[in-house]
Amino acid sequence: MRGRSAFLLLLFASVVSVHADERIDFASQIKPLLSDRCYTCHGPDAANRAAELRLDLPDEARKPLASDGAAHAIVPGAPDQSVLLQRVFADDPDLVMPPPDSRLSLTANEKELLKRWIEQGAEWQLHWAFVAPQKAALPSVKLPNWCRNEIDHFVLSRMETAGLSPAAPTDRARLLRRATFDLTGLPPTITELDSFLADDSPQAFEKVVDRLLAAPQFGERMAADWMDVSRYSDTYGYQVDRDRFVWPWRDWVIDAFNSDKPYDRFVIEQLAGDELPDSDESTVIATGMLRLGTWDDEPNDIEEYQYDRLEDLVHATSTAFLGLTVKCARCHDHKFDPIPQTDYYRVAAAFWAGPVKHRARELLGGPTQEELGYDVLGCGEHVSFYGDT
Repeated sequence: MRGRSAFLLLLFASVVSVHADERIDFASQIKPLLSDRCYTCHGPDAANRAAELRLDLPDEARKPLASDGAAHAIVPGAPDQSVLLQRVFADDPDLVMPPPDSRLSLTANEKELLKRWIEQGAEWQLHWAFVAPQKAALPSVKLPNWCRNEIDHFVLSRMETAGLSPAAPTDRARLLRRATFDLTGLPPTITELDSFLADDSPQAFEKVVDRLLAAPQFGERMAADWMDVSRYSDTYGYQVDRDRFVWPWRDWVIDAFNSDKPYDRFVIEQLAGDELPDSDESTVIATGMLRLGTWDDEPNDIEEYQYDRLEDLVHATSTAFLGLTVKCARCHDHKFDPIPQTDYYRVAAAFWAGPVKHRARELLGGPTQEELGYDVLGCGEHVSFYGDT
């Protein structure tokens, strides 16, 4: 019995030791904790900030405290010198943080998590959208000759770490099928398959890829994801769910991929194509992105619905171009990302400069058909991006 108890004790100790050695992930374990328990008084809101202490920015959290220039809230690698931990673990209700009356008290596990994070260096991780892409060094692999390109090095490295061996090369028929589905969303035809199998040249597959990239279906395949991000649909949604006439924007996106339009131009034309010095019918159609999303032609509260539409527009453009979700900041400073409520409404104000209301023959903040001098939509007299007025 004693032997069994000793074994269980050792097993438990080993589990705890392994758990304690795990690297704390700031984004998933620490940032939510600080955001929920600390940012209300020590976050981006200067008006409500206590003790002149900010815990949402690493440089601010590590600088000397305003109340004691010799002390620091967080000292990386030194939990015993970090005032944050001293206050978190304090027994005195007048000193402990968060204050007991806030109903945000930390559990024992959460306190230990903060301690381990500081012990490990209190590393901050920026949101991936704020990190500039950098070319990663190629990992070393045991079978370098298996790699045909740089991506293969990373794939093989992970496989070797997992104890897996590369599969044998697939046959040419499957290779063609995979490439055709990837680039066009369609299977190869019998003629295309026969032609590829009959081509024994070293450039056979390269020619297939070039042909697929030049096919009209390539743009359709690539545009599908962007149309999802942009809230595209052929109908309005809600009860009526009538057909809408935004297909010119859909075709513009497809053509942008097929013509390899530069990304900066792709963005600018969709946000302000009607304001460009070289504006034309195509660039105005691009701004159709700002008129997508569902449309309720009989809202209960018209004024409130205009703000709902504005929120949809701010959220869609922020998600598409910034890689962030900003809906939280409509009602309060964002809990995780550095987006104060004031910035949210600054962005919204830029869109509010143009009407969000239901109007015929006008784009968001843009000119009418008569002012443009041409029919930007190419459809009926009383049709707009939202439908009839």
